[in-house]
Amino acid sequence: MKFDGVKIFSTTKVKDRQLLGETITQWLQEHPDCEIVDKVVTQSSDKEFHCLSISLFYRVIPQD
Repeated sequence: MKFDGVKIFSTTKVKDRQLLGETITQWLQEHPDCEIVDKVVTQSSDKEFHCLSISLFYRVIPQD
């Protein structure tokens, strides 16, 4: 898999986790030249915090 970059979205706050999908959608709309080639979803937690991370691996598509 070839990629040009990685964008990581990560949050521990409940409100931010609830809005993570909208945050990612907005980033994708703002970067139409990025084609997602892979993704990794990671969740970790301890006694107090729950962290959700979504890593998007992308290729930059040249604009004509």
